[in-house]
Parts: sequence; structure tokens; C-alpha cells
Amino acid sequence: MKYLVLMNSSSRLSYTILFGVLLMFQLQSCFSQRVQSVDFTEENSFTAGIEGPAVDHEGSLYAVNFGKDGTIGKVNTKGEGSVFVKLPGKSIGNGIRFDLDGNMFIADYIGHNVLQVKKDSTEIIVWAHNPNMNQPNDLAIAPNGTIYLSDPNWSENSGQIWMVNPSSEIVLLETDMGTTNGIEVSPDGQHLYVNESVQRNIWKYDITEDGQITDKTKFLVFADFGMDGMRCDEKGNLYVTRYDKGTVAIVSPEGNIIKEIRLKGKKPSNIAFGGKNGKTCFVTMADRGCFEVFEADHAGAYYKRIH
Repeated sequence: MKYLVLMNSSSRLSYTILFGVLLMFQLQSCFSQRVQSVDFTEENSFTAGIEGPAVDHEGSLYAVNFGKDGTIGKVNTKGEGSVFVKLPGKSIGNGIRFDLDGNMFIADYIGHNVLQVKKDSTEIIVWAHNPNMNQPNDLAIAPNGTIYLSDPNWSENSGQIWMVNPSSEIVLLETDMGTTNGIEVSPDGQHLYVNESVQRNIWKYDITEDGQITDKTKFLVFADFGMDGMRCDEKGNLYVTRYDKGTVAIVSPEGNIIKEIRLKGKKPSNIAFGGKNGKTCFVTMADRGCFEVFEADHAGAYYKRIH
């Protein structure tokens, strides 16, 4: 061990630099694990079925299952929630989206419906129905108003994709898939993203002029944990909720992970953009029954579309 005692000044300098580099990597690792979100609503104000976050033209925030299943909750800018509507019969909502006219669309997975609540109304109508669907689970709306539906069969780890045409008919686009869950349309309306939660795949399709999908390619595969809802920002980056991992992965249009946002809870179920500049990300947390929020670098695609 004499070489340690006889270490010259050059060796000591190299050792100091090496120690500094290792310390820097440790600090970076600790920083990456730091929680980057805060609570927006009271914990357990929603049930474990909290899902479908969506922000309307006035900036109000909505999600399903406020207080009890079968409701749609409305949350003000202070994080205070109330029941907006109670869904009819045994219907329970999952995904929620707004069209450019401000009408709300709800994926009713019990009734195999797409429900609609018109702007400035609380009347609920069945916009589209197809008993051959497993659910549906989540929905996405293209810039031209076309609605796309994910439709998993959880017991068989399989799924489908559907489209609602201009006549309010639900049309099957693809079957024999994995557990289709999160679904989103790119800001330019040219691509559809669909993930398979159990298989951990995200697929990318081209959208044709008549709303059909083609040229299916594997966009991204995760090695672990699940996936749930997804939304795009104005730059086309895809925000993917990583169920059980407790993060939101931000993925570039080329399929590269830009960064991952660490959340307080472990089961994020979906995400929506809102706030004063459209950069606030509202994340529904199934294990905590509440919303967590963080600030993104870019505004949401839908926010930019309506402002």
C-alpha cells in the first residue's frame, strides 16, 4: 500500500477529479428520483377509478368518479371539486375529451357507449353505441373531430381500436391486439398513438383522409411497468403515464425518451394539459384518489388548438 503514501500531486489531482465526477453522478441520480409533482386536490376526493382528466374551453378541470363511481367531477382553480353530472343507470365513465365546440365526450365502459354532454348543458345523451365493444376505455379526438377509442379485454390481455364516424357509428379499425389502453392523435392529425398496457408497446399509425389507420409501426417498447393514458403537447411530444412506476415519460415524436417526471403516487392513470398557459399537467392518481400537477416545457396540443 506504499503507493498511496507516495502518491504525487498529479495523482492526488486525478483522484480528486475522479471523486468529484462520481459525486456528481450520485447527485444527478438523487435529483432524478426527486418528486416533481404536487397535490392539486384533496387525497381520496375521487375514488380509485379516477380517470379521464380533461380541461374545457374555460379552463375547468374534469375527471370521472368524484366521491363515488358513476359521476363526473368538476374541479375549480383552487383544487375544490364537486359533482358535475351523475351518469345514467349503471354507466361508469373512463376517458373524457372535449371537441372544438366545447362538447364533452365520455367513454362509458359499462354501457359500451360514447356519451355526450353539450357545452353549457348537463344533459347526457348516448352519442354512439356498439354492444360488440369490450368497453371502451379511453378516447381521442382528431383536429377534424374524428373520435378514436381504445378497447381492452383485460381478462384475455387483448384489445381493439374503434372509430366513431360522422354518422355516430362505431366502426372497428383493428382487432387481435394487446391490452389497448392509452390513445392519442398527433397535433397535426396525421398519426394515431395507441399503447398496450400489459405488453408495454406503443404503436404509431398513419391516419388516412377518411379517418382509417394504416402503416402500423412500433413506436416504443418499455422493459418494465405498465402504461395508461397519453397526451401530446404542442410540439408533438407524447406524455405517457407509467402505471405502477409513478412517473410520466415524455417521449419525442421520434420515439426517444426526453425525460421522466417523478410523481408522489405510484399509479398515474391519465394526464391532461391546462392552467393559464396550457403547460400545467394534471395527472389522475388511482392509488391516491386525487390530482397531482407539474409544469411542462410546452403547452398541450388541445390547449393550443382552442386558444
